[in-house]
Amino acid sequence: MSSADRKAREKEELKTLILKASMKLFVEKGIEQTTIRNIAEAIDYSIGTVYVYFKDKNAILHALHTQCFTELGGQFRVLYNVKDPMERLKAMGKVYIQYAMDNPDKYDLMFNLKAPMEFLNDIQAKEWDEGAATFEVLLTTVKDCIGAGYLKGHNLEPLSYLIWSCMHGICSLEIRARTKGVLLKNPDTIVLDAYNEFLKFVEKK
Repeated sequence: MSSADRKAREKEELKTLILKASMKLFVEKGIEQTTIRNIAEAIDYSIGTVYVYFKDKNAILHALHTQCFTELGGQFRVLYNVKDPMERLKAMGKVYIQYAMDNPDKYDLMFNLKAPMEFLNDIQAKEWDEGAATFEVLLTTVKDCIGAGYLKGHNLEPLSYLIWSCMHGICSLEIRARTKGVLLKNPDTIVLDAYNEFLKFVEKK
C-alpha cells in the first residue's frame, strides 16, 4: 500500500470514528447538549482535529443523516426486483422494522431526536436528496400497488404518509421501550405481530 493510500485510509477511519462517537453522544446527551469538545474528548483527539473534517456540529449531523438514509434507501431499492408491488410493499415494511431494530441509535437520530433549527433551515435551503429519495421509494411502490388494483379508494401521498407513520409508531414504541408498561402478553413478538395485523388491512383489495 502506498503512502497516499495509507493516509487516505487513515483519514476515512478517523472520519468514521468522529461520526460514530457523535452518534452516541447525540443520542445519549441530545444534539443541543453535545459539543465539538465532547466529541473530541470521546475519540481522544484535539478539537482542531474534528474541525479538520467537519466545519461545525450541524455538518456532523448532516453527514450522519445522509449516511443513515443512504443505508435505508439502498436496502429499499434492492426490493425493486420484487415484481409484485404488494409483495414489495410488505417486504419494505419488514426491512424498515429490521433496520430500526438493528440500529436503534441511528433510527433515533433519523426520526426521534429534535434537531437544531439551523440544521433544519439548512436542509430546507439545500434539497435533502437522501431523505426525499427514501420516501420516494415508498411512494412509487404504493403507486404501483394502486395501479395493480390494491388499496382502492385511497389517495397516493396521504396513504404513503399513513403507512410510514404506522411503521414509525411501531418502531419508536419498541425502541423507546414504551411497550414495557402496558403488560403485553407477548412483548417479545409484539412488533412483528403488530406488523402482521397491519398487513391484513393493507392487503385487502
